[in-house]
Amino acid sequence: MPLYEYVCKECSRSFEELVFGDGQVLCPGCGRGDVQRLLPSRVSVGGSHDDSVPSPCDRCGHAGGPGSCGLMK
Repeated sequence: MPLYEYVCKECSRSFEELVFGDGQVLCPGCGRGDVQRLLPSRVSVGGSHDDSVPSPCDRCGHAGGPGSCGLMK
């Protein structure tokens, strides 16, 4: 049962939904079925850490990692 994130094309509400097979997804706000599934975000599960992708800078949030913005000295 994967959990997906959707946005309603009618009312612009964002929501998450557990999807069973090919079931239709309806917006919980307006009840319409004109929704778009968003691309999944990268999720970390368990205790392993992927060192190939740096964590964001602690000061500015720059995706290049700590110190990449030049603010950390």
